[in-house]
Amino acid sequence: MEIERKFLVKECPLLYHYPNKALTQGYIAMDPVIRIREIANNFWLTIKSKGTMIREEFELPITKEQYTSLCAKLEGEPIAKTRYFIPLPNDLTAELDIYQGNLQGLMTVEVEFPTLDDADRFNPPLWFGKDITYDNRYKNNYLSLNGIPK
Repeated sequence: MEIERKFLVKECPLLYHYPNKALTQGYIAMDPVIRIREIANNFWLTIKSKGTMIREEFELPITKEQYTSLCAKLEGEPIAKTRYFIPLPNDLTAELDIYQGNLQGLMTVEVEFPTLDDADRFNPPLWFGKDITYDNRYKNNYLSLNGIPK
């Protein structure tokens, strides 16, 4: 089970000293959401349930060959982004995504929580913008089909 909140970014912090990874991901189905992803030459197939802040998630490592084969079945555009890992109080981590390609200019930040109470009590840092947890237009599968919301 994944419990997370998602925000737009109001003001990007200085990023040079935070660890980061380049990600490429695409969607081979939207209902249920089935995603493939590459991170640092590691490949994953993920199935996500419906939902917003709370979702079931099943992740399975796959080979590069399987990933390449599944790329031919993508719905929408692949998403390329750089993810920065920024420590927050209470052992939380802000995962700041800076998008490239047709999503250039979009920045979102997600925080995953151990419990629903922790998520409800979370007080975001000042650099976080609007809470978009419940706005499906900012889910990555929607972005891959429709681009940045107007």
